[in-house]
Amino acid sequence: MDTSVRSRRRFLAHLGCGATVGAFGIFAPGAFAEDLVRTPNQTEGPFYPNKLPLDTDNDLLVINEGISPAVGEVTHLGGRVVDAKGNPLRNALVEIWQCDANGVYLHTRDSDVKQDRQDKNFQGFGRFLTGSSGEYYFRTIKPVPYPGRTPHIHFKVKHRGKELLTTQCYIKGHAGNERDFIFRQTMAEKSHEALLVDFVPISESKIGELAARFDIVLSVTPEV
Repeated sequence: MDTSVRSRRRFLAHLGCGATVGAFGIFAPGAFAEDLVRTPNQTEGPFYPNKLPLDTDNDLLVINEGISPAVGEVTHLGGRVVDAKGNPLRNALVEIWQCDANGVYLHTRDSDVKQDRQDKNFQGFGRFLTGSSGEYYFRTIKPVPYPGRTPHIHFKVKHRGKELLTTQCYIKGHAGNERDFIFRQTMAEKSHEALLVDFVPISESKIGELAARFDIVLSVTPEV
């Protein structure tokens, strides 16, 4: 069996695939009388890829048929895209992008001036189309600091060509969060907790892999 497939199954088993675990605890579709806390919108930032890579799948550690993996702490990142009542959104396109372990983004304004530092084996950007459960999954690295920023991963959710949300997730408990000017913009809001994610060691992993769950709650319910 392919290693990435095996790792994904281990990740899903670790989190409990039958329910969603996140800032809101365990919930099932339509289980709440009151709305869930919406995931705050955050800036796209300057480094959404201006030239998409040839490989845009959900495994950011290996590019196409490459055999050399990216540098960094291997992280299995997943969650669900739901509306405020917990109903999953099918066929939502989830995109992520982040800097590599050396702090270089897949954007010419960044990578062109840091070519000697860029990890050429890191995809830097990925996409995943959700199924009926609203579940998404990526294999990537644990985010690292970028000059002036705390570690973070950018997210964008689209549905039928329409952008529904642009946001970022952060490492829960990281010392840099409270100094980060973008994260601080949401600190006064109750919803800022929804951006914090635990990166938990997978006990069965022999190479120190991590599992992270980031559930995305939309403020609008798109037409399906």
